[in-house]
Amino acid sequence: MCGWSLLLLLGGLLPGAATAAGSGQTYPHRTLLDSEGKYWLNWGQRGGRLAFRLEVRTAGYVGFGFSPTGAMDSADIVVGGVARGRPYLQDYFTNASRQLIKDPQQDYHLEYAMENSTHTIIEFTRELHTCDTNDRSITESTVRVIWAYHHNDVEEAGPMYHNSNRGTKSLRLLNPEKANILVTSTPYFDLVNEHVPIPNKGTTYWCQMFKIPVFQEKHHVIKVEPVIQRGHESLVHHILLYQCSSSFNDSVLDYGHECYHPNMPDAFLTCETVIFAWAIGGEGFSYPPHVGLSLGTLLDPRYVLLEVHYDNPTSQEGLIDNSGLRLFHTTEIRKYDAGVIEAGLWVSLFHTIPPGMPEFLSEGHCTLECLKEALEAEKPSGIYVFAVLLHAHLAGRGIRLRHFRKGKEMRLLAYDDDFDFNFQEFQYLKEEQTILPEDNLITECRYSTKDRTRMTWGGLSTRNEMCLSYLLYYPRINLTRCASIPDIMEQLQFIGVKEIYRPVTTWPFIIKSPKQYKNLSFMDAMNKYKWTKKEGVSFNKLVLSLPVNVRCSKTENAEWSIQGMTASLPDIQRPYKAEPLVCAVSTSSSLHEHFSLKLLVCFMVLCFTHL
Repeated sequence: MCGWSLLLLLGGLLPGAATAAGSGQTYPHRTLLDSEGKYWLNWGQRGGRLAFRLEVRTAGYVGFGFSPTGAMDSADIVVGGVARGRPYLQDYFTNASRQLIKDPQQDYHLEYAMENSTHTIIEFTRELHTCDTNDRSITESTVRVIWAYHHNDVEEAGPMYHNSNRGTKSLRLLNPEKANILVTSTPYFDLVNEHVPIPNKGTTYWCQMFKIPVFQEKHHVIKVEPVIQRGHESLVHHILLYQCSSSFNDSVLDYGHECYHPNMPDAFLTCETVIFAWAIGGEGFSYPPHVGLSLGTLLDPRYVLLEVHYDNPTSQEGLIDNSGLRLFHTTEIRKYDAGVIEAGLWVSLFHTIPPGMPEFLSEGHCTLECLKEALEAEKPSGIYVFAVLLHAHLAGRGIRLRHFRKGKEMRLLAYDDDFDFNFQEFQYLKEEQTILPEDNLITECRYSTKDRTRMTWGGLSTRNEMCLSYLLYYPRINLTRCASIPDIMEQLQFIGVKEIYRPVTTWPFIIKSPKQYKNLSFMDAMNKYKWTKKEGVSFNKLVLSLPVNVRCSKTENAEWSIQGMTASLPDIQRPYKAEPLVCAVSTSSSLHEHFSLKLLVCFMVLCFTHL
């Protein structure tokens, strides 16, 4: 901790210190918190502490904190500044009524402060886990930081109200440092939509094929950045890049089309292998120094499909978009080629979540059978995961990617216990984790539907749900999707369905008996059922115990032999329980299923064989 007397000396006796750069500490992360360039946050981890530097265009106080929702209630807040040449820093918290209260246990430690005619700079540290009930622990989950400032310093009665000088932003404060490996001369190419008209409806998936530049030798993509049209930051929800069949000619490049539409071009049906994923709130992604995305060889994509999910909840008209991805590449080949595995719940209407549930758990299984067949055929020594993107929609509250080996649970691959639909980015793993043929992976998603009166279904819309993990790994193998879906008939039996019409000729299929559901689709029957919280809990237990149908996919629309098999699940603890935090005694005063229509039909046929 920096000595307080030194800070007083800097602030009181050396007013020229206002021109100093700071304490000399380095901060690997930096982001702008407001839209006007007035509030910059810098931060970095130092052992069990997190160090912050606030640079704010004000001569008054600056406020910073952590909130469970991004609002002022139940928040953990620190306020600081320089008043009459003396620095100050005060730890506060707010109650449910947003009342600001001085924390009897002061856990923020001032290290440097300065002020000039335009700006205030404050540097301070805090333990990740203070064991103070008024503080929020900082973990690898998403953190909703809140910020504020005022042109006056804090007075004896406390900070004056900040008015509109405030805001919130979701961040992942413990994401490992991202290597800055690019130089200004690094070549790149863009895969960007041109003048795409966005329909005036809530959800649109737009697909456009591109041809990868022709390289005379192998290249590695070393960084991918989103290229989002200014003003469309909330419109472009996520972008997937798929590898397509290489047997086309350039005529497939002539048109874009709405994805998953009956009139979608047949060429789009060949694009099933995800090679990159970006989601809202994410920044550019840099591959580790020993890994790159391979281009230019016979195994690499020649044609790719850019799929952009537009989220237009207010059904605005006349929107035109020009967003996509920028890929930086090099001829300095790295040791390994990167691959992507989409794991989790096979996105389908058979993924069901009852209404009115404050908490509901879903699981998607990447089974031992799938991993064993794919890995033993290609890489029996295993693959190495270095980053994970966790993906859900509006009802999502938390996601965990669990890892099992021979029935024993390993360390979590990735988790986000405070999932924010508007902030989804790849998590860099602090240490690469090995996946072996005898492993299981479970993507565990926690939802809340307490504000909904109808069933929530798996699907493409943001009001539907997904439960997906995108694993970035090396060396690349021929496994692109490892997912599961629970049996639907046992779910329907829970609400009293006895029989459906056979043969199945319509989608969704129709109920035959009992009388109260006769001639209803299975979706209508589930919505007609009188759901209570107690019945929702019982239904959740049932769904988690059901056998699952498995999808285990290769590139080029091929499947491993276990495709469609029914798999039993390992005996696991649900939900995942983290080790309790042990506090020392204080001396203080206090995914997607982005399957094509062709595969949808195949899935319907597959599942109907199990009805």
